[in-house]
Amino acid sequence: MGDAEVIPLGTRGKPGRGTGSGKPSSAARSLAGSTPARKKAAPRPTPPAPTEPVEPHDESADLPIPAQSGPEAPPAPPAPEPAAADATEQAPAEEPRPEVRDREPTGGIPVGDWLQALTGAAVEVFGDRWEQRLAEFLAFLRRRVTGEFEVDEYGFDAEVTERFLLATVRPLAQKWFRVEVRGAENIPTDGGALVVSNHSGTIPLDGLVTMVSIHDSTGRNLRPLGADLVFRMPVVGELARKGGATLACNEDAQRMLAGGELVGVWPEGFKGIGKPYSDRYKLQRFGRGGFVSAAIRTGVPIIPCSVVGAEEIYPLVGNLPSLARLLGVPYIPITPFFPLLGPLGMVPLPSKWLIEFGEPIRTDAYDGGAADDPMLVFNVTDQVRETIQQTLYTLLMQRRSVFY
Repeated sequence: MGDAEVIPLGTRGKPGRGTGSGKPSSAARSLAGSTPARKKAAPRPTPPAPTEPVEPHDESADLPIPAQSGPEAPPAPPAPEPAAADATEQAPAEEPRPEVRDREPTGGIPVGDWLQALTGAAVEVFGDRWEQRLAEFLAFLRRRVTGEFEVDEYGFDAEVTERFLLATVRPLAQKWFRVEVRGAENIPTDGGALVVSNHSGTIPLDGLVTMVSIHDSTGRNLRPLGADLVFRMPVVGELARKGGATLACNEDAQRMLAGGELVGVWPEGFKGIGKPYSDRYKLQRFGRGGFVSAAIRTGVPIIPCSVVGAEEIYPLVGNLPSLARLLGVPYIPITPFFPLLGPLGMVPLPSKWLIEFGEPIRTDAYDGGAADDPMLVFNVTDQVRETIQQTLYTLLMQRRSVFY
């Protein structure tokens, strides 16, 4: 009986069937281990042991009955023990974190190279004496923050004028217009004096360039007399006050001249800067001569100033009077490049400038009542105007070209 069938106990002698009244025996569980593996369910917690006494179980009854003849059947493999709950639910292994390395803020560039680059930039901006200039600039900022700066009764701020206003216009005057100054020795080194100049350029850059030229030639600050429109403009008016400008009236002019200031006036006004290109270098009327009355009352000399080159920076070929009246300005200029090229048309042409200061016209020889004599005031005004006009013609003949 080599193929004897092994029938476990407790199955009523019929293979493959149980009683259904109890748990399967250990022999049945051992047979179940040889079946194909099924998906194991999650282990359930083991119930607590019963407190009632349990009858002893005869393990021999669960063993299979050996066959009467033939070789012995191999012993059944032991039943797999249920794995513990904590063994099945293993924590996921932590992924290795990437190594974080601190990078230098300079991106690997040595500090010495950065210092060398900063030093080179300081030399380019402040020159060879960059350390001293940088210290002066920082001291200037400290004074502006703490309020340790002075302005005069007209609002003139010398530090802002020299470090901001003149420093901004100076490259334009020296590099772009290539200004050539003549007769700077006719300007008094101290005391009051009145500089009278022609006016041109569509945009009054000639006044700023004249201020820079006088400051660089004599070290003195020119105090311009401006129209009331200048001081009504929100930003320009404040900068004009800080730059030393004041309203063009006889009272302010006389006070500054009597205080030893160098005052500048442009008697042509808007008629001079707004005249068409065909009338360039032809002086307009000088008004009623109020500047001459102020000079006679204070006894200061009058310095004629002639500027050639400003007429060509914005050649005025047209005007929009209706739009100008609507905006409340004297004129709306039309040039060959504006408004055709938009903002690019606002770039001035690089014309060659010549500025000449004539011999002083003395007024201290007149008596006190001469300022109230209209004929005397008219004659002195006409003398100043003719001096400037003739100097303009002379400079135009000496200039080789508009741009060089």
